[in-house]
Amino acid sequence: MELTFTPMRPADITPLTPIMKRAFYEDTRLHLGRPAGGPTGYADGSFLRQWGLHKESAAFCIWHGGTLMGGVILWLRDKTQHNTLGCIFLDLAFQNRGIGTRVWQCIEASYPETRVWEAETPLYSRRNQHFYIDKCGFAAVAMRDPQDEEHGMFLLQKRMPGWAEEI
Repeated sequence: MELTFTPMRPADITPLTPIMKRAFYEDTRLHLGRPAGGPTGYADGSFLRQWGLHKESAAFCIWHGGTLMGGVILWLRDKTQHNTLGCIFLDLAFQNRGIGTRVWQCIEASYPETRVWEAETPLYSRRNQHFYIDKCGFAAVAMRDPQDEEHGMFLLQKRMPGWAEEI
């Protein structure tokens, strides 16, 4: 499956919002047993408008052919080469098929100067933890609010080969 990434534009917010909403709803349903939930603004487009269109983010739509599959928001720090995966989401039809791992591999290949990638994921989301740790090679390095299952987070880090000794 060939993937294409295009810069996120204001016109992309409308078609991306229901994709993000379905992705977060599914995660909440699977792990918390509730029909809805996610970060502030994920369901009305304000999350994507705030962060995906932020002048300092690198945000992309993910496509297969003419089908919009999802999106990704990155924070790239040229001077430190210590970058952050802010958000990655795929529509339900494209989940659990290895596509997210391919998306991450494309991101890594696009930014080979990165020394360390950081990300975070909810404590409750075992599926996300499996994706980041087992599939993408991140390590859990800390927890924020560990007593709060719904809002607590794993802080993740991936030190890239060849750079780890210099950090």
